[in-house]
Amino acid sequence: MRRTIRWAGAAAVLVAVPLVAQQVQAPVQEAEAHRATGLPDRIITTWQGDPARTFSVTWRTDTGVARALGQIAPAEPGPAFAAKAKSVPAHTTPLATDLGRFHCHTVQFDGLEPETKYAYRVGDGTNWSAWIHFRTASARPKPFTFIYFGDAQNDIKSNWSRVIREAYSDMPRAAFIIHAGDLINNANRDAQWAEWHGAGGWVNAMVPSMPVPGNHEYERDPSGQRSLSRHWRPQFALPENGPPGLEETAYTLEYQGVRLLCLNSNEKQAEQARWMEEVLRENRSRWAVATFHHPIFSTAKGRDNKELRDLWHPVFERWRVDLVLTGHDHSYGRSNMRTGLNVRNPASGTVYVVSVSGPKMYDLERQPWMARAAEDTQLYQLITVNGDRLRYEARTAVGEVYDAFELRKRRGLANELIDRTPSSVPERLRPAAHAHAH
Repeated sequence: MRRTIRWAGAAAVLVAVPLVAQQVQAPVQEAEAHRATGLPDRIITTWQGDPARTFSVTWRTDTGVARALGQIAPAEPGPAFAAKAKSVPAHTTPLATDLGRFHCHTVQFDGLEPETKYAYRVGDGTNWSAWIHFRTASARPKPFTFIYFGDAQNDIKSNWSRVIREAYSDMPRAAFIIHAGDLINNANRDAQWAEWHGAGGWVNAMVPSMPVPGNHEYERDPSGQRSLSRHWRPQFALPENGPPGLEETAYTLEYQGVRLLCLNSNEKQAEQARWMEEVLRENRSRWAVATFHHPIFSTAKGRDNKELRDLWHPVFERWRVDLVLTGHDHSYGRSNMRTGLNVRNPASGTVYVVSVSGPKMYDLERQPWMARAAEDTQLYQLITVNGDRLRYEARTAVGEVYDAFELRKRRGLANELIDRTPSSVPERLRPAAHAHAH
């Protein structure tokens, strides 16, 4: 009898399925799907100051939250830490978007101890986030790993979420995440920013982000004037130590022996070249890494950025910038050491990378500067700095190592580059006929 009932039930389900399948659900409207509430969401950590002694947190609520704050305490094995937390008031910025108005809140925690794990939460005094862990940097050079992404840009929820989560799965103790521009496709579309924040989710609340703007973070007004996304500064609390007029879009900081230059390749390029000269002249860090959106060595001839290259490439050579990380071209290209092209300095040499993490893909045109290339491949990069060695790996969206090399410092000479590309992994390039027709 039981067997008969079970089969009867299965038959009933089988009959019902076609009826359910014929029903077409209306899409959830963007304003409803991404509506702000009194609860903190879009929580993201960044730095405005010294990574060893400060960090900043930004989050979103509805406009009913006028007074926001953060709480912080050294993390402990048990729950008693919460009673010891100190409160820090947040700065609130109203933001009007295409889906409505909300508030962005930012709190900077400072006076912290280096190499210390803290627990923090944000809210309004009644409605709180979870307690979240965050570890400050060392005040001295120490080994660390960071993650670097090229453009996310399109189909973020459906196709980019898997990439950032795969990267975090590979490197859950990453020190920070570099986003080399074009985080989204339309500068002022709040639904796209919602997808970007949703893809990172609680990872963004634990691992600091270091974004730079791409061309898609800019929008033209009816007069043709381009301006930065209205979302950028309210949602990213970043250093304001760059050239005037580029606050929180061009900036620098030092992390455990690495000088990081985060640049805005969309505007004021000459001003940034002069500013970089000043920063790098005073640099005492062993390594220097630059990131920006538009590559100075492109993966396609028709996308060459000669003016930018003429301005910035001599600076990188003169001051021995070791690694340059870019996006924009929606394909992958990586150089060997580029030395002596503009400045005769036998100790100079830079590796240039163009990468893409989202699903939008362009044609690749093989260039002499490329040591490794790829088409139609979503990638993320894991970069480890350890004393006089820098290890780089580019991995596909499914976690396979696609490209790898190691840089070794040599006194008075250019870095030694040791190629670690897996010999068993062929280059991912389209067949010639398909590429031509694409």
